[in-house]
Amino acid sequence: MHHLVYLHGFLSSPHSLKAQQTISFANKHFPNLNVHVPELPGDINKAIELIDNLLATLALSHTGFIGSSMGGFLATYCVEKYALGNSPKAVLVNPAVEPFKLLGNYLGQHVNPYTNKAFAIVPQHIVKLKQLYVNELAAPARYKVLLQTHDETLDYTLAAKKYAASDLVIEQGGNHSFVGYEVHLPSVFKFLFA
Repeated sequence: MHHLVYLHGFLSSPHSLKAQQTISFANKHFPNLNVHVPELPGDINKAIELIDNLLATLALSHTGFIGSSMGGFLATYCVEKYALGNSPKAVLVNPAVEPFKLLGNYLGQHVNPYTNKAFAIVPQHIVKLKQLYVNELAAPARYKVLLQTHDETLDYTLAAKKYAASDLVIEQGGNHSFVGYEVHLPSVFKFLFA
């Protein structure tokens, strides 16, 4: 059984447009694929625990990842952590490269607009993100990265530099949500599962 793990971004959810488009595409074109879209808590420690617990139940040599924004950072952590032999691949969509440098602006209480769940960002979360950071990729070829230059949330050039040796797609314009994501789904699934 092959698995796809979709990791959504900060203040997002499995109900986001990209997550739903991914599920629909998989259901239509890859009916035997087991798709996992966990609802990630805002608390990074709880999010990592949830992801690690999920991955402990999967055959990672047959698992692909899609990560959007903060989910891209987490997908990179997953691929690098399990970078053994026939390890997983990941497609990253406007990924956060160094979220610990941004999260300081988000300290305090938040409510996820999709789930209405309240959570707090505290300094320990920034420390945790620094611990998860991968300075150098073990195998850049395991990544396909989709970037749009008008991302209003993240500096796309950081990802372009970090993943320069990966399968890199840079589109002019767009925004942080990645306009036209659904058009890329055939190439995304081909990269992950061909």
